[in-house]
Amino acid sequence: MTQAGKPVVTITYCTGCNWLLRAGWMAQELLQTFQDRLGGVTLVPGEMGGIFEIHVDKELIWERKRDGGFPDVKELKTRVRDRIDPGRDLGHLDRSADG
Repeated sequence: MTQAGKPVVTITYCTGCNWLLRAGWMAQELLQTFQDRLGGVTLVPGEMGGIFEIHVDKELIWERKRDGGFPDVKELKTRVRDRIDPGRDLGHLDRSADG
């Protein structure tokens, strides 16, 4: 952890797959939502082979091959929230489609 003990998210993406924009967009979404709770989001160019991993500090919370693709924004924010601030309400993301 850095910045007064705040967790850091690391997104490792495949450079050969051109996933930088996707990783950057996810970083932006996390920083917007958790701006007061994160020490930062780091983008790491990964080796070829389709790598796309998201860690909160050292804990792997998403792996493209293991988890079947890429997380949607709701799933990503929920997984990050559950690690850094479990009691936090994510507003409309926490509400069911039924209302």
